[in-house]
Order: sequence, then C-alpha cells, then structure tokens
Amino acid sequence: MADEMMVKELERVVVRFSGDSGDGMQLAGNIFSNLSAVVGNDISTFPDYPAEIRAPQGTLSGVSGFQVHIGADKVYTSGDKCDVLVAMNPAALKTNAKFLTPHSVIIIDADSFTKKDLEKALYTTDDPFAELGIHNQVIDAPISSMCKESLKDTGLDNKAILRCKNMFALGIVCWLFNRPLEYAIHMLQNKFAKKPVIAEANTKVLTDGYNFGHNTHASVSTYRIESKGKKEKGFYTDVNGNLATAYGLVAAAEKAGIPLFLGSYPITPATDILHYLAKFKELGVVTVQCEDEISGCCSAIGASFAGSLGVTTTSGPGVCLKSEAINLAVIAELPLVVVNVQRGGPSTGLPTKSEQSDLFQAMSGRNGDSPLVVIAATSPTDCFDAAYTASKIALEHMTPVILLTDGYIANGAAAWKIPTLENYPEIKPPYIKPTMQEGWKPYHRNPENMVRYWAKPGTPGFQHRIGGLEKDYDTSVISTDASNHQKMTVARQAKIDKIAEVIPEQEVIGDVENAELLIVGWGGTYGHLYSALEIMLQEGKKVALAHFKHISPLPKNTEEILKKYPKVVVAEQNTGQFAAILRTKAPCVDIKQFNRVKGQPFNVLRLVEEFNKIMEEK
Repeated sequence: MADEMMVKELERVVVRFSGDSGDGMQLAGNIFSNLSAVVGNDISTFPDYPAEIRAPQGTLSGVSGFQVHIGADKVYTSGDKCDVLVAMNPAALKTNAKFLTPHSVIIIDADSFTKKDLEKALYTTDDPFAELGIHNQVIDAPISSMCKESLKDTGLDNKAILRCKNMFALGIVCWLFNRPLEYAIHMLQNKFAKKPVIAEANTKVLTDGYNFGHNTHASVSTYRIESKGKKEKGFYTDVNGNLATAYGLVAAAEKAGIPLFLGSYPITPATDILHYLAKFKELGVVTVQCEDEISGCCSAIGASFAGSLGVTTTSGPGVCLKSEAINLAVIAELPLVVVNVQRGGPSTGLPTKSEQSDLFQAMSGRNGDSPLVVIAATSPTDCFDAAYTASKIALEHMTPVILLTDGYIANGAAAWKIPTLENYPEIKPPYIKPTMQEGWKPYHRNPENMVRYWAKPGTPGFQHRIGGLEKDYDTSVISTDASNHQKMTVARQAKIDKIAEVIPEQEVIGDVENAELLIVGWGGTYGHLYSALEIMLQEGKKVALAHFKHISPLPKNTEEILKKYPKVVVAEQNTGQFAAILRTKAPCVDIKQFNRVKGQPFNVLRLVEEFNKIMEEK
C-alpha cells in the first residue's frame, strides 16, 4: 500500500542527463527516450554537447547533456526546465543548475564529488549544493564504486567498468519512472551485438541501478506517465531530423524513379545525413565523401546533369564554399538540393549549437541576381516532408533548392509514424519528349511555369551544352547581349515566383479570426512558438500563429495575413532576418521582433512573457 501511494501520475516530465563527454550521457538519454516511445509516450529530445573533442575530464567546458521531454499526450519541445537531473560530476551539476526547478530531483554519482572534483569544476567550498543554492531532493548514489563491485568478476579492466556507470544511472531513472527494463536490455544487446561481454556488463549494471532505486526507495516518489493521446494506427519509430531528412530524400528519388546521388563533405551537424544515406546502396543511392565542400557540390551538379537527383549536405560554413557551384546550378537551371543544417556562426562559430542565422545567406549569398527556392523544416519529423518537398520542387522546376534545418531539430528526436509513400504526391520532372526534337534548344521553356525541359545526356537527337556563361533566350548559345541578359534574369526570377502557385497557402492557427497578436516564426522554432501559443490561449489571450515553411517564394497569401492583425511579432534565432524579408513583402505593416542568438532553443515561458508585453503596449 505504501508503494502505491508513492507513485505519482504525471502528464509530462523533463529528464536531463549530464556528465563528461565520455560518460555516455547521449547513449543513456537515447535509450531512455526510445524506451519511453515504446511504452506509448510522446517524446522530444535535445542533445547538448560541447564542440571540444575531449575537454579535460571534470571541467566545465567538457560537460555533455541530453534532455528528453516525455508526455502522456503530444509534446512539441524538449522542455525549458528539468524535473530530473542526472549529474555525474560537480561540473555537470554546476552547468545545469539553471535548468532546475524547486521540485526537481537530482541524481548524482557521489564517488565523483571529491574535493579534487570540486576544484576542477571551480567550486570555492566543499558543499556544492549550498554554494549553488540548491535545496532539492537528491539521490546520492555511489555509482562508480557500485559499478566496480558489480563487475569485479567480469574480467573487464577498471576503465571499461567505469564506462558502464551511465547504465547504472539509467537504471535509477528507469526505476524512478516505472519503466520496464526488458526493452532497454534489448536495445543494449542490439547496440553491442558484436561485443557480448560489453552488452552483458551494461545489462548487469543497468539492472543493479534499477534495484538500487527499488530496494532503497531512494527517498523520493516514483512516477508514472500513462499515454493518453490518441495515435493514428500504423508503425512508429524514434527518428531525429538528420535521419528523417535522409529518408525524405530517398523517398523522393524512389517516387521520381531516378537515382539519388549525394556529394558531401563531413561537417557538424550535417555529417549524419551522409552516414545514413551511405546505408541505402540497395536502393541505388550513391554517396561520395568528397575532398572538400566545393567538390561535394560540383559532383552533385554533375549527377543532376546526368539525370540523377543531386544532393549536397552541409552547414553554414560549407554553404559559403559551395556558393559559386550553387550559382552554376542556378544559371544552368539544374535540379539540386542543398541541405544546410544551421549552426551558430559566423565562421566556425558554435559548431555544436543551433541557430537560424543562415537565412540571408540562403536567399542572397551568391553573386548576381541568383534566385532559388528556400524551404525550412519545422521539426525532426517534418524533415522528412521538407526533404521530399525540396526534392519535388527541384526536379519539377529545374532549380536548386536550399533546405534549411538546424542543429536543434537535426539532432533532436521525436516519435514518427512511418508514412505510406503512396499517399505522397507524384514527382514528374519536365523531361523532353520525342516530338520536341525538331528545333529544340536546351533553354526552351514551358511558357506556363517558365521551366526549361530536361534532356538527359545521351538521349538521341537532344545533344546539348549548358554552363555558367549567359545563354541566348531563343538560341541557347552563349550571349553577352545586354537586352538578352535582362530577359534571362527576369525569366529565372519568374520561374521561382511561379512556384508560389503550386505551394500551399500559409496557414494560421489559434484564434484566427479575433487575434490581437499574430506570432510569426519559421523553421525549427515551431514547437516552442506553438507551446507559447497554447499557454496564451489557455490564459484567454487572443493570439494566433503563422509558422512559415516556404521562404522563397513566400506563400501567395503572406501579405494578406500580415495585414489582417493589429500586431505582428516575428520570433527567430537571429537578429531579425525573416522580419526584414517580410517587411519587403508588407512594408505598411509594423512588424515587431523577438530575437535570441544564444545557440540554445527558445524558452517557452520567456516567449510568453515577451508576447504578453507586446500585447499590452499601446
């Protein structure tokens, strides 16, 4: 009876795992996230790790974190504050204290809180909790020593044994949330299938951690999060944004019936897309890890010229290097998908942190009038749809498309219902037809959408040359004529503008008819802005949200929406780039801004506070 009374029902909870980069916090967090998804909870995750390859052990700069938000119903963000903090050392406690609430439970490895450990983390006293002003419940577990005792007869050395302590901490967390261990054990066996000794050691330590919590009751209540949201029938999996992007590209190539080629150079945080796509050789996917960013993009353009879906993946610094090649695809009018997983800048900037500061670069970061399509994914799962849409537009409109994701949604994960490809729209590239052979030129266009026809090299009767020099509008030969250049410049822009006719109109959600404030966002901030909207609606505020996925061209009804509401605020993780773009679309609208450039996700309660202030302004 006492055990039953100790179990608390929760609607949602946030758990943050933190420790040294080598403490396995990402693995522990991923297993707990997958485990929660398996039992029916909705999840949203946020891996937060340092850029340093390996900072000195126990120092503040080397702390790695993984946060997961678990909900009985749909959750849209990884959470502002954490309900449970796993801090494997004093540095982890210090750097993550800001995420605690007065009711948070803290799990620590007591063996890692020695005087030497405190000095490394720059504490000035021997009592880290008092020094940080923390008065929370603490599960003070000697994790390292218990791991050594648990695995003393396995034959593993001390270093290998201590690598398992993340599983002991995970075991305590599984006990805390009444999670069945069999799923976690299955995941460990799969991960270490080629290292059965390691799999067995981790499984034993995981079980010991669970039993530690159960046998001592750890002086805190346990929790239960029952799944309440109605999910559509189907197969679900846990997917991060980079994996969903890879799936979307493969799906588009399969739908179009053409090969997929990826030319790429490794760069954080986009590299995993290359890794994932390299596993799809059986589907005809060709991946090439090139010697640099320039060759990665140029090889993809060559593949597109040859009739494939050419893709290149990178982050902001790589787009800088690819810009000349992207321009080649613009003037040659070839399909190309450029995936930019945005990170903190400028220059090398913050390689492992998230930002939205590459928007101007995507829109105009090339020489000359160089129009192309820009699409922004809104969540980890939306990366699939965004990649599919980007590929469809590139192939059907013979243009480069820049797909903007960001570090937050690329590395973050969510539960995803595996889609049925038959439900996705057809992809019909504008191939030449045999009847076009007489008098055909490579830059002859469909007059309805201004798209030039695509002739694969080697097609009899359609031999042709294209390139980076300007071409005559009628004859397609090289031309330096001034009037012709004007005509071709206008034609290329018109082709992009006409894409607005085939993309969906912008949707507005919330109090659509009566809103006094329209919140505007784009890309990966959707979850945070939607959560802020929900809170404000529950408070009785008249607010609405327009979250943009199509940036270039903008949806046809963009200006109409902006003019409809008394107040408009654009919230983005840069200094106001999308706000500036919208001002050119609706110069008569007084657009206010909320901007943060900290490399971290928005704080939902902070958004609510700022939006309320704007509503109160006279």
